[in-house]
Amino acid sequence: MSTFSIFLILIIFIAFLLVVVIMVQNPKGGGLSSSFGGGGTQQLGGVKKTTDFLDRSTWTLSAILLGLILLSNMSLFEGTTNGNFLQDELENVALPDATALPEAGNTSESSPE
Repeated sequence: MSTFSIFLILIIFIAFLLVVVIMVQNPKGGGLSSSFGGGGTQQLGGVKKTTDFLDRSTWTLSAILLGLILLSNMSLFEGTTNGNFLQDELENVALPDATALPEAGNTSESSPE
């Protein structure tokens, strides 16, 4: 398994976690934090701490996602000889041999009538 594939799996996993964390939040102060005790600001495990945790989780996961995207981009160019990934891939494409193709005027094959 290549390093790019590993980065791709991690990017998909982190993106899924980020979607879950964002969907749990409510921009009006509701969401998951409202189910932990209602209105006031509690100091230990209450609404304020839950909101802070979700906010910090969103920023952390988005920073990790950005870092993984940049690292995966750098891993694409890791094995290239001249720094151009597409040029290296095009050089590795097997083209058909021109001598194996039939000539345009050669009709030696019998065609069904």
